[in-house]
Order: sequence, then structure tokens, then C-alpha cells
Amino acid sequence: MRPHVFVNLAMSADGKLSTIERRQVRISGDADFRRVDLIKSQSDAIMVGIGTVLADDPSLTVKDATLRKERADDGRDENPVRIVIDSRARTPVDADILHKGPGRRIIVVSNSADPAKTALLSEYADIQVFGDERVDMSAFLEYLGTLGIRSLMVEGGGTLIWSLFAEGLVDELYTCVGNVIIGGADAPTPADGDGFINEADFPSLVLKDAKRIDDGILLCWSVKKKDGGE
Repeated sequence: MRPHVFVNLAMSADGKLSTIERRQVRISGDADFRRVDLIKSQSDAIMVGIGTVLADDPSLTVKDATLRKERADDGRDENPVRIVIDSRARTPVDADILHKGPGRRIIVVSNSADPAKTALLSEYADIQVFGDERVDMSAFLEYLGTLGIRSLMVEGGGTLIWSLFAEGLVDELYTCVGNVIIGGADAPTPADGDGFINEADFPSLVLKDAKRIDDGILLCWSVKKKDGGE
């Protein structure tokens, strides 16, 4: 059984994740940062795409020492399993995600990845191969289930998020809408990728909660399944 997949993101009031330069910017405030750190600490794994690694160089670690201690006291690593979806093995060997904080790392590549690059990355992370040209996300999530991973947090970017929605692999979406306007036709949005053409293919959401956070609003959605369930 695949894990419960939830996407967590912060976007501007006009629906942008960052600038046209894909430079990381502050969209939400301290309260949202604490919320994200908490749900990260409660997750079995956290996943991003290679674009996020190249643009932001995140460590994906739990920041709060108390939360890390709670995980350790429960017999878990201080940080959730950190995963990069990287079809062509472009993750830099000095990326923060490979070096900061204890815990397991997984880089998921496809058969199109350069074997020399995957060999270098294998010194720092567990390399898993799924798919030919692109990572087979459905098969990989089933694999995560065999590892006992029950909750998977996805933090970006837009291409990965769109592909997960396109394959019906997202269960919940948490969106913090900040009080800024970024603009730019080419600025990244929460779900980029190829996009949907037919309305019948649009994923449908159910609003579960909405509450003010910092100077923005946090929207919590569940995803309607094609059979009508949630």
C-alpha cells in the first residue's frame, strides 16, 4: 500500500511559488514556518523534485530541537526520510540534502540517468531506479509502502506536484496563501508540468478547513477520487 501523500506549499496571493528567476522568497511568516516544521516532524518521509534542489538547495531537516528529540525518543531518526525525484541524476554531490542532519536519503532516478553520476551520488544516498525516461511515481510510492512509510510530505516543485495530481497520487493539499504579489507569466506555480486540457481530467478538491495564519490564509483540501471518494 502506498503512503498517504500530502502536498504542502506556500504561494503568493497571485498563485506564484517564487520569482521568474526561481529564486526562493519569503511568502509566509513565522507561524507557518512552525506549522511546517511540526508536520514535517510528524511525517515518515518528505519529497521534492530536482528543480527544487537546484533552485533552493533545501536540507529538509526538522529545525526545532524539541521536535527532533521527540522523534529520537520514539526510536526514529531525527529527520524524516528525505527523497529527491531526479530522473537524470542531476543532484549536486554537495547539495545540503545529502549532508545536513542525520537520517536516510533516497534519490530516485530513471534508466536514462548517467551511471557515473548515480555512482557518485550513491556515496551519500540510497539510489532507486524506477521508470525508463522519467521516474515511475506510482511504482515508487508502492515501494515506499514496503519500507513502512505511511505518510509522505511533498514540498515541490510544480512539475512534481502536477505529475502526482495527474496520476491521482495526492490525498491532501495544504496551501498557505501569503499576502504578497509576485507576478510573472513564467514564474512557477503550484502545479506546472504539462497541465490538464479537458475539464473532466481536472482533479477536484474538497475544502476541509480555512484559517488565518500570519497575514495570510491556510487552506486545507482533500482530493476527490475518481470513484467519488476522498
